[in-house]
Amino acid sequence: MTALTSLPELAMRSHLPEWNRELWERLPNDGKRYEVIDGVLYMTTAPSPFHQWIIRQIVRALFQQIDDQGVGTTLWSPIGLFMPGCDPVQPDVLVIRADELGMVSDGRISGVPALLIEVLSPSNSSVDLGTKRQAYARAGVPEYWIVRPAQRDVLVCTQPDAVLGDYAQTDHALPAGDLVSPTLPFRASVSGLFAGAPDTTL
Repeated sequence: MTALTSLPELAMRSHLPEWNRELWERLPNDGKRYEVIDGVLYMTTAPSPFHQWIIRQIVRALFQQIDDQGVGTTLWSPIGLFMPGCDPVQPDVLVIRADELGMVSDGRISGVPALLIEVLSPSNSSVDLGTKRQAYARAGVPEYWIVRPAQRDVLVCTQPDAVLGDYAQTDHALPAGDLVSPTLPFRASVSGLFAGAPDTTL
């Protein structure tokens, strides 16, 4: 297997683009997050308690407006998501529409969910803002949220362009405003997602 080298943000990635699903399936279940994007292996360590707390807040809000209303199903990492160019990725949170749940099988997801969400941390910000944003756009993910704990805001990316590998539209959900999904029936107070955090350590 390819040796790993450290990135400035302490995440790890392989040198050569030779990874695939078969090799990924052989990796240890050791609490780390392993992802393969365009043949390159990325590894990050277990998230911080604050990171997990934010994910819980987001999942709770989504459950009330998406799951409980029969719109779709909310899932969260660790889970393997296989899409074109992603073998797999493990987004922090994802939403699958109710009529597309057939993409879930044998503990894996093979298809393009309606929404992917990543919460930034020092170890993954460059990957989430660059590598994953491009990969998700190329795969045709309709909506991608980038939650930025340090700024207490959310970037909402829509209108994926598979050719350019980017999103044509990026809306900024400010701390004093609402987080509104352009593609799903969802609205939540941005400040409410961060209210009551027990610790702000990223």
